[in-house]
Formats: sequence, C-alpha cells, structure tokens
Amino acid sequence: MRTADFDYTLPEELIAQAPIEPRDAARLLVLDRASGALDHRHVRDLPQLLRRGDLLVLNRSRVLPARVRGTLKGGGHGEALLLRRLGAGRWQALVRPARRLRPGDVLAISASLGLRVLEAQPEGVRELGVESDAPDSDAALLAAGSVPLPPYIRTWVGDPERYQTVFGDVEGSAAAPTAGLHLTHALLDRLRAQDVAIGTLVLHVGLDTFRPVTHADPTAHTMHREWYEVPETLQAHVQRTRAEGGRVVAVGTTCVRALETWASTGQTQGWTSLFIRPGHVFGAIDGLMTNFHLPRSTLLMLVSAFVGRERLLAAYQTAIAARYRFYSFGDAMLLL
Repeated sequence: MRTADFDYTLPEELIAQAPIEPRDAARLLVLDRASGALDHRHVRDLPQLLRRGDLLVLNRSRVLPARVRGTLKGGGHGEALLLRRLGAGRWQALVRPARRLRPGDVLAISASLGLRVLEAQPEGVRELGVESDAPDSDAALLAAGSVPLPPYIRTWVGDPERYQTVFGDVEGSAAAPTAGLHLTHALLDRLRAQDVAIGTLVLHVGLDTFRPVTHADPTAHTMHREWYEVPETLQAHVQRTRAEGGRVVAVGTTCVRALETWASTGQTQGWTSLFIRPGHVFGAIDGLMTNFHLPRSTLLMLVSAFVGRERLLAAYQTAIAARYRFYSFGDAMLLL
C-alpha cells in the first residue's frame, strides 16, 4: 500500500466555494457495499434510505473561532490556527510564517493581547502562551478570533454559523465535522418519526485535517491526537442496535474514529491517534455518511478501509463525471 494509491485528479471547478441552500439539498451518492451499485439521491432522501431500528451517530463538536491574526516584530503579518487548549493561557497552534515565529517571538493581536511562542514543534506547530490584560486571557483570545475555513475555500464570506452543524454545542474543533453540515433539525425530526434513533458523541477535529500524508508509505505517517468522548448511553445504544439487526450509521469520519477507538480500547473518552486505513477491522459501524475527501489524505484512506480502495475511487470518478461538488462545502456519500 502506497500513498500514491489514494490519488485522483479533481477539476478545480468542482471544489465547492459556498454551501448549497437549504443544507439538505446537497446531492448524495449512495454506494451499496455489497454490490457496488451506485444511486444518485439527495441528503433530504435519508428517511427513504435508512430504516426503522437504525442508529444515526452525530458529532456535537463546534468549531472554535480559532484563526487569530496579528503583527510581527519588525513588521509584517502572521496568524495562528488554534488546534487545542493545553491549559489556562496555553495553546497548541499551527502558525505562519513559521520561520518568524520561534521561541520568544510574539504575535501581537492588539495593544493588550498577544501570543508568545513557548516551544517550537515540527511542521509549523507551536506551543503558545497568551499575554493579555484581560481577567480571562483565553476568552479574550477567542473573542479576537474568527472561524477558520479550509485554504481551498477562497471566496466565501457568508454567515460563520453556516460552517457549524445545527446540533453542535461543544466548542473545541479547529475545523467543522463537515458531513454533519448537511443535516437540518427538520430532517432529523423526520428520521426520528420513522424510528431511526439519533445518538451523539464528541470528537474535536485537530491538526490532521490540515496535514496531507507526505510519506510514500502511509504507515510512516504520524497521526496527531484528537480528544473524543463516547457516552456510555451511546455505547449501550450501539450494542443494542447491532444485536437487534439495526445499522449504526456514522455521520462523518470523526464519528468513525471516535466509535472505532472506543470499540478497540473500551475507553469512553480520551485522546485518539487511531489511523484507520485498509486492513482495519471495523467493530462499531455498519454505514457511513461522509463528504468527498482530498487526494492522499488520511480521510480518503479511512473511507477506503470501509468500502475498498478500488470501489471508492471508481465512485469518485462517477461523482466527478456527474459534477458533484467536493470537499467541505460539497456534496456527500452514503455508504451502506
């Protein structure tokens, strides 16, 4: 298995630059795992595709206002993408320009707020300390931040809430769990009305959303840790659903990683660095709703592990030919 095995060519015009409205109007490419058959639907058709006794699992994580911009000593601008809070007034962040943010350097956000580099880590990651006159320095930092969009979204200037799921209520992610962006309260109510259960967990999206796999051998790639929690009530619901013949359908790769970490370790919460790639034996899920992912990414490898690399890449070619929209604001797949 090589990283190049997970490559494909995407026309740039298929990278969605804005979300479709309403949310559940997004297209949905349905892939039957047993036969490989494809069906072209929409997210609003989920009540026709799921059945009584199924369990749909959502990630409650909200995106932090994690992009903070400021000025550098000697002139020029810099920015920090907050990845996770390490303690009061201490953050791990992805910074640029990394060459000008070394230990001791300060990114000045305002006259009374700055970020001092405490420790340099590889690949542009830094440990930062908040310097502020405010009683709550972390609150002051987040108040100065904005919701970070992926670098391939260049033109959108809409409501930041559109880059949040409607059900997210636990702040902590550096990027949206994008499969959940397609769901609405009304659609979830329709699913509940036909006895499709809704369960929730938390996984805070971190650095690996922004890091491509650069090694030729993907097993050499190091996954960074992300914090997760799978509540005991959800654990029992997953076990009961599968025992009674229902399907556990994860909404997004974040839910997959949290559920599979719990299934393999038995740990309700903690840090996960699980790298799911072909060869992984799934222990918690029977279906997956997910967006279309970047080439050579850990997310594409995860989905390949669930349905098979050749079958997934063939489905991607069908989606490209049918002009599906890709990545964070794009369309979705349902793998059952």
